[in-house]
Amino acid sequence: MEGYFRKRGCKCEGKRCTCNATWSFSIDIGRDPKTGKRKQKTVSGFKTKKEAQLAAAKIQQDLAQGTYITEKSIMFKDFVKDWIKLYQTSVKVSTVRVRMHESGKLMEYFEGYQVKQINKKMYQDVLINLHEKGLALNTIAGIHTTGKMIFAKAVELEVIKNNPTQFAKLPRPQKTVEEIENEEKGIKYLERKELVNFLKTARNKGLDRDYAIFMTLAYSGLRVGELCALKWRDVSFEDNTISITKTYYNPKNKATEYQLLTPKTNTSIRTIELDSIVMKELEKLKMKQKELKMMYRDTYYDKDFVFAKTTNDIGYPEFIKTIQNRMKRLLKLASLNESLTPHSLRHTHTSLLAEAGVGIHEIMERLGHRDDEITKRVYLHVTKTMKKEASQKFGKLMRNL
Repeated sequence: MEGYFRKRGCKCEGKRCTCNATWSFSIDIGRDPKTGKRKQKTVSGFKTKKEAQLAAAKIQQDLAQGTYITEKSIMFKDFVKDWIKLYQTSVKVSTVRVRMHESGKLMEYFEGYQVKQINKKMYQDVLINLHEKGLALNTIAGIHTTGKMIFAKAVELEVIKNNPTQFAKLPRPQKTVEEIENEEKGIKYLERKELVNFLKTARNKGLDRDYAIFMTLAYSGLRVGELCALKWRDVSFEDNTISITKTYYNPKNKATEYQLLTPKTNTSIRTIELDSIVMKELEKLKMKQKELKMMYRDTYYDKDFVFAKTTNDIGYPEFIKTIQNRMKRLLKLASLNESLTPHSLRHTHTSLLAEAGVGIHEIMERLGHRDDEITKRVYLHVTKTMKKEASQKFGKLMRNL
């Protein structure tokens, strides 16, 4: 075995050793390309000489195969900072915000470590600890996705040789029957009669633009961010269609600091047909907006937004938060579930399309989904109920013979 092995701190002087000193080794790992001098690697902390010899042999094998990497001494917090800078050059600002939040969760555990010091057990323990803290499995999965991206980049840049996230398992406790049933009940949407009640309340007791906003959401299945980003050029009154090509982003809720981003996925870019009743309501809205533009011609922010603010920062796209608050007000007036959100109208749209006999693939296409578990669960829940009702009707028919 090539290399130099010694027991660090040992003072037994040749006698049978009884001290707790550990073994170390030093081996040549090549020459410095700049100076031509020999480069040596020293590793310590082995309990036995045999362990040190095995570790040295592994390095020599990597050297012979050309796979040896000199891991760099970079702090995890510094590497993440550099990774975020690189990552944000190719994704939406909203996605960067999510990755920063998720990497921040990992930072709570690894901030004081170098990247190369983080091993598989340490990383797996973090995932388990996040679960023990009560974080939702979807949240932990997001953190794990970010972790995999960070360490994969570290391997790519030869900061480390082995990826500690490899083979890591998400904590997935077996669900009980009761939990599965409650999960199904937890998907919130309005039944057909409830939606009629809600829209009547919006028409009769709603604030400015409420009826147009919530009718459009209910009849289209749009995400609320897609609704806020909608421009008149996206609306075709001739074809009764709207085109979804962008989404609204404004985390600080400052009207003038909004951004229009590309949709969530490529499948989110779509053109859908709307009922003529919705198009008529949008025509009324457009006429009122023209009057407002004339009245405030010097100050109106005219960027073609359909659902533009009518007071304070007139013309700017409406806040998502405002639409959420207005929906809560209407739900209360209609004596409906106040925990519902604008996104619940998307689930409502799914359930009513399923009830109308529209197939799951057509619904996915209309909603701009490539694949979505909740949409599938809503669809299956509705169609399962319909099949049960069909069976009961058939049984009743046969009993009446």
